Amino acid sequence: MPVHATAAHAQPTSSVAEATAWDDALLRRYDTSGPRYTSYPTALSFHDGFTADDMAQALERSNASQKPLSLYVHVPFCRKICFYCACNKIATKNTSLAEPYLSRLDREMVLTSRHLDTQRPVQQLHWGGGTPTFLTLAQMSDLVDRLDARFGLSNAPDRDYAIEIDPREADVFTLRHLQSLGFNRLSLGVQDLDPQVQAAINRVQPRVLTETLMDEAHRLGFRSLNLDLIYGLPFQTERRFAETLRQVIELGPARLSVFNYAHMPTRFAPQRRIQLADLPSADEKLAMLHTTIEMLTQAGYVHIGMDHFARPDDSLAQAQRNGTLQRNFQGYSSHAECDLIGLGVSAISRVDDIYAQNPTQLAHYEAALDEGRLATIKGLRLNKDDLIRRDVIERFMCDMVIDLDAIGQRWHIDAADYFATAFERLAIAERDGLVQREGLRLSATPIGRLLIRHLAMAFDTHLQRQDGQRYSKIV
Repeated sequence: MPVHATAAHAQPTSSVAEATAWDDALLRRYDTSGPRYTSYPTALSFHDGFTADDMAQALERSNASQKPLSLYVHVPFCRKICFYCACNKIATKNTSLAEPYLSRLDREMVLTSRHLDTQRPVQQLHWGGGTPTFLTLAQMSDLVDRLDARFGLSNAPDRDYAIEIDPREADVFTLRHLQSLGFNRLSLGVQDLDPQVQAAINRVQPRVLTETLMDEAHRLGFRSLNLDLIYGLPFQTERRFAETLRQVIELGPARLSVFNYAHMPTRFAPQRRIQLADLPSADEKLAMLHTTIEMLTQAGYVHIGMDHFARPDDSLAQAQRNGTLQRNFQGYSSHAECDLIGLGVSAISRVDDIYAQNPTQLAHYEAALDEGRLATIKGLRLNKDDLIRRDVIERFMCDMVIDLDAIGQRWHIDAADYFATAFERLAIAERDGLVQREGLRLSATPIGRLLIRHLAMAFDTHLQRQDGQRYSKIV
């Protein structure tokens, strides 16, 4: 597969430029629904004609590349449901229920590793959920031991081993244990520090819980800390969210993810507990986004793109400057060119030229593994056009700049002709000042960075076949 170009990449946008570019009316006009492009084609293009055998063949093909591996492990258990949640999870307080799940995970690892050259280094490891810290310390140790036995984990200083943490379900002993297991990056769910907002989303989490964990993580030398925030939740206002941001800036995380809450109660049952009347208006949400960008950039954070911010010395910002930033199912990643293997219920793999997804229902996941086969239930093998467009969309989403002449040389195509339709689709966005075009080089303007999903959609040939499918709003 072609390597990414490193020549065309964006420099951090200053807070002054972002502020002067702000245009409420323009943002409202472009605030339609669209993919987040954690993959291209997106998961809506996956089909059940793609089988476990296809996944096994892709794993074997991938060995020739000798790319490092990235492992994602989905832990679906939560002790309590947060009402905003759209993740695949199982609510329970009984940690013994995780035991049969860990056994199935191990079976999946064994079946997967049979097709892999396990000398390939595991450069990246990510535990998501659910709440991975739902597991007991002994269960966490067991899972790491199994991963190491099947794939061989790394102790290299540049490894990126991350875990998502609910500060209500972890303490300083948890962090010390995670460090001993090899984790060096933490992502803490905060969402909002306002007590009324926390009560409305069923996530009461005093600041002291987050602050205590962050202090301990710094003492232990964790390389990077990420905090997750969400704007658009019930009872939030621009003023109140600014207070949360002020406190978060005081805490000084290396990275911040500030997500737009997508209210889809017909798809996600917990969201039915949130009253529509309690949600902020579209104008209020825009004001929150504006304040977020203004406050974080003034505090020294680089706006990586969309909902991600990082300190200039963090590996995420460094990767963007180097043109090696990648986008995957966990968002932006500093480790490019890994084959991603997803383990667990609902997990998605990106290996060689395929995507493969496991069942979202636990019973279906268990049944497949109990039959001795990989749990793949659907997926997609990319054709050449998909691979070309994935290259374009990923680089545009990561660098905010795309040199289509370089793309043409890399893929041996006449880029001007190949992307003629995309240029037509981008004409209005160019006229509105979202993108600047110089020959075959496209650069997102400061306001275009906020609408990068819209700009990327110009290159998407699968969208027209997804009529009626629902994506979240772009802003």
